[in-house]
Amino acid sequence: MRLVEKIEKKHAQIGVIGLGYVGLPLVMEFCRAGFQVTGFDIDNEKIEKLGKGESYIKHINSSSLSECSSLFYPTNDFSKLSEMDCIIICVPTPIDKHREPNLSYVLDTAKIIAEHLHKGQLIVLESTTYPGTTDEDMRNILEASGLKAGTDFYLAYSPEREDPNNKNYSTKTIPKVVGGYTNECLNAATMLYSKIIEKIVPVSSTRVAEAAKLLENIYRAVNIALVNELKMLFDRMGIDIWEVVEAAKTKPFGFQPFYPGPGLGGHCIPVDPFYLTWKAREYDISTKFIELAGEINTNMPYYVVQKTIEALNDKGKGIKGAKILVLGLAYKKDVDDNRESPSFKIMEILEAKRAQVDFNDPYIQRSPKTRKYDFDKKSIELSAENLRRYDCCIIATDHSVYDPDFILDNSKLVVDTRNLIKKPLNGSNKLVKA
Repeated sequence: MRLVEKIEKKHAQIGVIGLGYVGLPLVMEFCRAGFQVTGFDIDNEKIEKLGKGESYIKHINSSSLSECSSLFYPTNDFSKLSEMDCIIICVPTPIDKHREPNLSYVLDTAKIIAEHLHKGQLIVLESTTYPGTTDEDMRNILEASGLKAGTDFYLAYSPEREDPNNKNYSTKTIPKVVGGYTNECLNAATMLYSKIIEKIVPVSSTRVAEAAKLLENIYRAVNIALVNELKMLFDRMGIDIWEVVEAAKTKPFGFQPFYPGPGLGGHCIPVDPFYLTWKAREYDISTKFIELAGEINTNMPYYVVQKTIEALNDKGKGIKGAKILVLGLAYKKDVDDNRESPSFKIMEILEAKRAQVDFNDPYIQRSPKTRKYDFDKKSIELSAENLRRYDCCIIATDHSVYDPDFILDNSKLVVDTRNLIKKPLNGSNKLVKA
């Protein structure tokens, strides 16, 4: 039976590599559509939980996951890739300390797939990367098996567009961009995704699809950098940037609001632009605009710490030995996702200045070890008594459960980076916006 027929009849065996914030929602959509899905991951603890029908992601509840139990098989046995008809790659694509792409997860995964590749399989990469990764780097690895892309197997790229805990859009309702190595590859990938996604957006190549994903996130990174720069300027001028944005967004055309913050977080915006700046060097192009945006956004945790030092000084307290509570370890509100969270950098800078730093996050009970940080701290209970123990409270994430009045009333000093406390700049001598 040809692959498109297997997909049409839902007989195709689907394999998803990487069961994180991108891969797991994808698994669930395929299961809901009636496909048998095998999920692959190297994290044994994750595999064990999923095997019991337990979700480890806050916005994916275990009851929804358990509904997929008859069709979903999580495993760390990658030899089972040989049994798959369609393989979708959802692994991390981080950057190193020099802001250069780390494609090791993608390329190592491609090598494993190549060991089990057979004719008629469809391989799709969803991880964000620079143009050329799919039809150059990955294709070369896969074709080392002796099989040819577009002839013996299908190869495609379809960028993930997950936004954890978005109440308005889900995996199913977010339009899916798809690019194939050949027209036949595109048709196979389009057929597959059309079974679970409401709208498919086919493009002419894998490179266009890769570039589209980068454009989406560079657009956001640049505009966030702009408003972060204006925040610093307006602060010097005694103007509240948040009030300015609220006023500007009343214009019904030609303006889209972006909001300042303590720095960029998440798996996309702090990382993706640097994939393009790195690749651009191959073409003797300097992407100054993107790099400037990255410089501004990367500097924001330092700005927050400087504002904190100044606010403490105004209270007659030095930063050395100061007790500081950071509210929010997640990179955005109401999620348990701490990838690239600016809170980590803020904590690192504060501790380097000899401050005593703790954190609270209702969704993250212990600060995890990451590629960059290993604080090994437990979340402090957010009580009135605990708040009074600290010289300063920094609001780094505006979780909905945080009561702004409670925090302000019980804190000695609050540095608010998210406008959780919506009071004018002169509304309280305990409040500083940063």
